[in-house]
Amino acid sequence: MGKSIEISRLNIILPVGISFYTFQTLSYSIDVYRRKIRPTRNILSFFSFVCFFPQLVAGPIERAQNLLPQFYKKRKFIYKNAVDGLRQILWGLFKKVVIADNSAIVVNLVFDNYLNLNGSTLFIGAIFFAFQIYADFSGYSDIAIGTSRLFGFNLQQNFSFPYFSRDVAEFWRRWHISLSTWFRDYLYIPLGGNRGSTLKKVRNIFTIFIISGFWHGANWTFITWGFLNACYFLPFLITKKNRNHLNIVAQDNMFPSVKEVFQMLSTFILTVFAWIFFRSKSIKDAVNYINEIFSISFFEMPDNFGGIEALKTLILICLFMMFEWFGRRNKYGIEKIGLKWNSFIRYSFYFSLIILIFIFSQDNMQFIYFQF
Repeated sequence: MGKSIEISRLNIILPVGISFYTFQTLSYSIDVYRRKIRPTRNILSFFSFVCFFPQLVAGPIERAQNLLPQFYKKRKFIYKNAVDGLRQILWGLFKKVVIADNSAIVVNLVFDNYLNLNGSTLFIGAIFFAFQIYADFSGYSDIAIGTSRLFGFNLQQNFSFPYFSRDVAEFWRRWHISLSTWFRDYLYIPLGGNRGSTLKKVRNIFTIFIISGFWHGANWTFITWGFLNACYFLPFLITKKNRNHLNIVAQDNMFPSVKEVFQMLSTFILTVFAWIFFRSKSIKDAVNYINEIFSISFFEMPDNFGGIEALKTLILICLFMMFEWFGRRNKYGIEKIGLKWNSFIRYSFYFSLIILIFIFSQDNMQFIYFQF
């Protein structure tokens, strides 16, 4: 508290959504140069690929190899795909409107008043932000993918239940997959990947994560967030344990083992501390915020930071994570849930989600990633 850490912001103004369509056109140009795809002579298809409206502003970042050929084909309405698309849109709206937007109320209250709150409250506020940003961004991805499927287009999966990861390396295979694989294919591997000396591996990892931080915005908080994640990731790469967990946790079991619970919790806590830098307005705010968490006030009862509304949001988050857990083997949380139920019960479940969306909707809540 009260420490003076003054690092100037970069304050560079960038066009809205530039990162997404720039990366998409870059991947097209590089793939053509590498002769992985042939350049298209259909200008209408090319600009449709670049400006495809469901994912234009916030992804997923599509590769030309996957999306561009789909514009050459004649569209056919397939009822099964349309229903699946609507189901994914519904789940995306639930994530965004019910989980993310209601978590945002608590998060804004805590981060805007962190100087007046104790350590335990700040820790809870950071956990709420972890769920806010996940539900916000993955919710948008679900809406974009589901909308695309309604029109007969298949976009790649962008999130694969990252908060069930057993280590940081697994987390980064499951979080913002389209961006992670973009950096892997067009930057990390050309730099040498995990080949060469240890020094080169360290250089490559820090380069990737720091650029990833800068991609989110011209602010030192994002760059520090990237640096911190590189520090988390590096031990797994050096010890060659970065590919220990390629399947989903508890693949053949209903519940995780005690060891897996500990692994998921430790990964989640590390991620939460990195998110504090991502959410804070400045490095000084983030450091002071973390200092208070590690103070004696962490052992005090949480302050009143939202009352009954915060408790409702916490219950909704638990409900949300329960569906995510039971749907973790699929592409999104409720993809297969209820398909074998009696139709009355199944539709009652879908209408319950719709009712929750109307009950818990908030005013003027934008998607977080619209700013990147």
